Amino acid sequence: MIGTPLKYNYIAIEGNIGAGKTTLARRMSDDFNAKLILERFEDNSFLPKFYENPDMYAFPLEMSFLADRYQQLKDKLPMQELFSSFTISDYFIDKSLIFAKNNLKADEFNLYSRLFQIISTFLPRPDLLIYLYLDIPHLLKNIKIRGREYELLIQPDYLESIQAGYMSHLKSLNGMRILIIDTNKVDFMENEEDYNVFLEMISRDYEPGIHRIIL
Repeated sequence: MIGTPLKYNYIAIEGNIGAGKTTLARRMSDDFNAKLILERFEDNSFLPKFYENPDMYAFPLEMSFLADRYQQLKDKLPMQELFSSFTISDYFIDKSLIFAKNNLKADEFNLYSRLFQIISTFLPRPDLLIYLYLDIPHLLKNIKIRGREYELLIQPDYLESIQAGYMSHLKSLNGMRILIIDTNKVDFMENEEDYNVFLEMISRDYEPGIHRIIL
């Protein structure tokens, strides 16, 4: 499968915190010589502050993420590099709305969502949206392994609420091809067979709608 052109020009990989989005996007970019867009969360000074004091820093955190994601996608998506086969990103702009709805107070979210609706209309939507579903114990294990100090404060109920937010939002999307892939029993980095099965799945033609896949 590696080296075989995929059917989609723009693929976005989504998932909860610790689901393995960036790792998978990097590998696919390397294997297919694809243009790679990675979220720049490490540059966000509000992120560690948010995990220590969510009430105080939720709104500036979500606003800063929205501004950065929008600017990055606006700058990079229209320009397909000459020798790249397609574009792959480790996030979809709608994650801004999902996290904001979970983290903000009602009046803050109302203001935020109005701004989101205005700016998101100027961005292309992915031809294929892949959601990596991983249960909470696996997410917590991955978070612990990668060892970002501020992430170690994340509680299981927070991950559960984010997961529920994604599931609800994905159901609300119309006209998009969405794959929800259960990755609890696979390892795309260590098991080549798992990775090849995944590539075979995403190389198929899909009608718009949600398609649930257990590997």
